[in-house]
Amino acid sequence: MHATLPLLKVTDFPAIKRHKLETLQVNLGYLCNQQCLHCHVNAGPKRKENMVLETIQQVIAFLQKHRIKSLDLTGGAPEMNPHFRTLVVAARELDVHVIDRCNLTILSEPGYEGIAEFLAEQRVEVVASLPCYLQENVDKQRGKGVFDGSMVGLKKLNALGYGKANSDLVLNLVYNPTGPVLPPSQVELESDYKNILQEKYDIVFNNLFTITNMPIKRFGSTLISKGQFSEYMQLLRNSYSADNLSSVMCKSLISVDYLGYIYDCDFNQMLDLPMRKAGKGKMHINDIKVDALQDKSIIIADHCYGCTAGQGSSCGGALG
Repeated sequence: MHATLPLLKVTDFPAIKRHKLETLQVNLGYLCNQQCLHCHVNAGPKRKENMVLETIQQVIAFLQKHRIKSLDLTGGAPEMNPHFRTLVVAARELDVHVIDRCNLTILSEPGYEGIAEFLAEQRVEVVASLPCYLQENVDKQRGKGVFDGSMVGLKKLNALGYGKANSDLVLNLVYNPTGPVLPPSQVELESDYKNILQEKYDIVFNNLFTITNMPIKRFGSTLISKGQFSEYMQLLRNSYSADNLSSVMCKSLISVDYLGYIYDCDFNQMLDLPMRKAGKGKMHINDIKVDALQDKSIIIADHCYGCTAGQGSSCGGALG
C-alpha cells in the first residue's frame, strides 16, 4: 500500500512560484544502513537504487555551468553511493558549499570509517539525524543500537573540530517527532539538546533543525495502517500558517533524483510529481535552463501543508 495516493487529489494549498535558484539538492540513492519508521524515502539496506557515475558527471557539469551556492546531498545514506567522494571533491573545487545529510551510524560502518575525516578535509557541513536525545526514543524510531552508534559518530565529528567554538566545521542536528504530531519549539528544544548532550556525553553541535514528518512513503504507510492518516493530514491543515509561505525551501531549491530527473522538492520526488518540459516529458538535469525557472509555478499537493504547519518546516529546520 502506498500512502501517497490520498495526497494526489486537487489541493487548496496556495499557489507559489520560484525565486532565484540557490540550492541543488541531490538524492544519491535509496540505499541506507538504517530503516527508520519516519523515513519519507523508504530507504533501507535492501534498496538497489543508486546514482551512477554518468549522472554524477551530469550533476558536476551543471555545477560548472551555473553559479549555485549549495549542493545538498541526501539519500538514503548519501555516503553509501560509490561516487560520493567524486561529487563532493568536484563541488568543493568549484567553491560550492556542500551539505551532507548524515545518519551518523554510517561513520562507523565497515568500509566507511574514513568518511568523517574526508568530510572535515573538504569542509563539508554535516546535517546529522538525531530524532531525540533519549536512547529509548531513538532506538524505537530508528532501530536497536542506533543511539549508541550515533553518539560514537558525534564524538568522532567533535574530535575533528565539528561543532566546536571557533571552528568553521559546521555540525547541525535534526529532530523528527516520533509520531503524528508537530515538532515543539525549535529554540527551546535546541537548548535541551545542547544541555543534555554536553552534560551526559560531552557532545557539542551548532544548531538543531526541527522537521515535520511528511505523510508519505514509510511514515504515510504507518499512519494508514494505524488509521491515523486523515487525522494527521487534518492537523497539518489546521496548523497552516501563511507567515511560513514566503520561506518554503522549494522557492530556491530543486531536487534531483538518482536518475537525474528534477523535482520542486524532495517530497515531490517521493510522490513522483516531477517538473515537466514544454513537451510534457519529465525534466532532466541536462534540460534545465536556470533563468527560465524563476517565477515558474511550483507543483503543490496537500502534503505541502507539512512545510507550513505551526512553526513551519524545511530541510533547514523551522521557518517561523
